[in-house]
Amino acid sequence: MRTITLTAALILAATSVLAQSAAEKSGINSLVGAAPKTEDFVKEVSMSDMYEIETSRLALERADAATKTFAQQMMQDHQKTTSELKQLLDSGKVKAAATSTMSEDQNEALGKLKELQGAEFTDEYRDNQIDAHEDAVDIFGRYADSGDNPDLKAWAAKTLPVLKHHLEMARALK
Repeated sequence: MRTITLTAALILAATSVLAQSAAEKSGINSLVGAAPKTEDFVKEVSMSDMYEIETSRLALERADAATKTFAQQMMQDHQKTTSELKQLLDSGKVKAAATSTMSEDQNEALGKLKELQGAEFTDEYRDNQIDAHEDAVDIFGRYADSGDNPDLKAWAAKTLPVLKHHLEMARALK
């Protein structure tokens, strides 16, 4: 009986951990304004930065002049946030691991962009930037408000105004 109770407790604990990640992935945390777990936040931020950098690199080759200026700024700023996050992780102040791959959705969006040229590319890139920055503002805001790691929470709060400005810039391009 004791073994069954311990096993059940471990299963419930594991389910709870998985449910938190699933809640972030499904958007439930965003809907209720709950902060992501530190691990989820670090993963989302690292994937988002990779996506921003890769799509902006492509925009520098294919977009109009105004969009290229925006893309250059996105590359610089997201390389900076990647570096800052890496410093937090390397210092041991944040106990989580960044990911080295983009999400399936991000890879699909990048693949679609690679197939487009001219105005079609520019329109799709701009729309993607609005969506990506709305997501970034949301997750950074939730972590800045209620995250559980004080150093990462402070960094999220410091970075949030930059991301809000990116969102304004992306919307102005439309």
